[in-house]
Amino acid sequence: MTSLPLHFQPVACDEPGVYRTLLESTKAIPWRIDWATMRFTYIGPQIEALLGWSPASWQSVNDWADRIHEEDRQKTVDFCVAQSQRGVDHEADYRAITRHGDYVWIRDVVHVVRRPDGSVDSLVGFMFDITARKQAEEKILQLQRELEILSYRDSLTGVANRRMFDTVYPVQWAKARDTGHPLSLVIVDIDYFKQYNDHYGHVQGDDCLRRVAQALDAAASHPGNLCARLGGEEFVLLLPGTDAEGARHQAERCRKLLMQEDIPHARSGAGRVVTISLGVGTIVPTADDDPGVFLDRIDRRLYQAKSAGRDRLCDVEA
Repeated sequence: MTSLPLHFQPVACDEPGVYRTLLESTKAIPWRIDWATMRFTYIGPQIEALLGWSPASWQSVNDWADRIHEEDRQKTVDFCVAQSQRGVDHEADYRAITRHGDYVWIRDVVHVVRRPDGSVDSLVGFMFDITARKQAEEKILQLQRELEILSYRDSLTGVANRRMFDTVYPVQWAKARDTGHPLSLVIVDIDYFKQYNDHYGHVQGDDCLRRVAQALDAAASHPGNLCARLGGEEFVLLLPGTDAEGARHQAERCRKLLMQEDIPHARSGAGRVVTISLGVGTIVPTADDDPGVFLDRIDRRLYQAKSAGRDRLCDVEA
């Protein structure tokens, strides 16, 4: 952190008013506090235009502290007092309360003035209005948060993507292993989706994917559950704390909710509407189990369901 070497002390000059005029014509707000009394001996008149408080109302450091936003007050005061006591120049960013109850972001740049014997004489500094900068920084942070959320979301269907599943799955696996609670997976594949795309076109195919994703997401809506698109027409439900019976119930609920969508499929070999096949499995992981092996096992059950005629679930390996 950089500090400005400000020596705001009386200077011998034929035109002493020149220095005051220069200081009071800038947007930065100069100030001085006497160390022995902790009282303001000067503060620039610009303070009134910025915060609404007249220069005469800035009597002591208590006035300064009382006009700091309550969420920033304690940490700002503690930091500035500690640095000043050590004789260290410093900067502090905080929200200052205006006379009308709003707030302005302030950067206080503080210089400790010492006497020849090394003792502290006073504190001098400048207040800068950094509200626009803080708002820009917050906007950037918000955009970064939104981008992070988007990076874990499938752009077509709106459910979580493979990256999200790959991030959450090992965490839930470790939690289930440590707590001894069950962990269930349901892998879902849309039946005859290639034929659907060939017949209806990719635009309608994308709409079909979205509607299937919405049905699956609704089925897995319990807090902690995750519905993710693995790619293409394949999805997965991650169901922590769900036993085998509960997982089978969730899988059947997926099929029923999709049937209610009643999406026509003239080229399906499993009926006249869009259907799904599902592989279902539950495990209470131990140190000897591997999450990748378990995932492959459920994937094999999915293909058993497809081989058995589709539009069904399989929760037991052949």
